[in-house]
Formats: sequence, C-alpha cells, structure tokens
Amino acid sequence: MFDAQTVELATAVLAACRAKGWHIATAESCTGGLVAAALTAIAGSSDVVDRGFVTYSNEAKMELLGVPAGTLASVGAVSDETARLMAMGAVSRADVDLAVSVTGIAGPGGGSAEKPVGLVYLGVATKDSVRGERHVFPGERDGIRRAAMTRALEMLKEAAG
Repeated sequence: MFDAQTVELATAVLAACRAKGWHIATAESCTGGLVAAALTAIAGSSDVVDRGFVTYSNEAKMELLGVPAGTLASVGAVSDETARLMAMGAVSRADVDLAVSVTGIAGPGGGSAEKPVGLVYLGVATKDSVRGERHVFPGERDGIRRAAMTRALEMLKEAAG
C-alpha cells in the first residue's frame, strides 16, 4: 500500500517514540487519515499509536479537537493557527505525548490567490510545545496529499528524535 520510503519513515517514527515511551495521535484534514494509515501499516504500531482524528469539516475541528469557532472564522481552517490548535487539541484530547496535524487545500478546486491549491499547514505538538510549518506542495491532489503525509511523518520523527 505504501512505498518503501514511507514504510521506512513510519518505522523510524515508531522506533523513536518507543524509545521514549511515547504515544502519538494524528489530527488530519486534507490527508484524510493517510498519516495514521502509514503508521498503522507497520505491525506492532499499536504500542505507540493511540488514535487518529480525521477532522475534515470545521465542525469536526471544533467538536473533536477544540479549535475555537472564532479562529476558524478569522483565519480559516487552512492556517498556521488552526494547524497548531489541531495538534494541541489532539495531544490534550487523546492524552498522548506527541501529535501531528495537517490542514490544507489538496485541490483540484478550492484554491485562491491567497490560499492556492497545494497550500498545507502542519503542526506538531507535545504536552509543552507546539510548532507549525507552511508548505505549498506542487502537483495534483494525490501528490499533494502524499507530500503532506511524508512531511507529517518527518515532523513526528524530528520531534521524537
């Protein structure tokens, strides 16, 4: 299902988290669960992966992750603030050590001059820190989603390393 590079990266994330005794969660919008799927494709991942939130709608982001309606109204679902809040919400709601979030515009429609197709914000949070990244990934929908998944796995590995 996943290419060798993705499997290797997901395996490294799990090993780094195991070494620290950490549990992780994912909070995904435009990737629709790809990050969680890559992690759980590895046998034995259940000792690290706690859960994945697929929060495609604004309502799901608010209900499941605690993203404030005011944030979504003022900066939108595709923003650094929302990505950070999604990651923090996953850490607190799942009571895990580490979480990653992904929100973006995978296309082919939905983009604008301000927020083009391929724009993705990612967040990674622990219980006491959060950071975000902004990327504009080139290509079509599948490529954008895969690039976002790969960067999310890399961010998990960096945070756990």
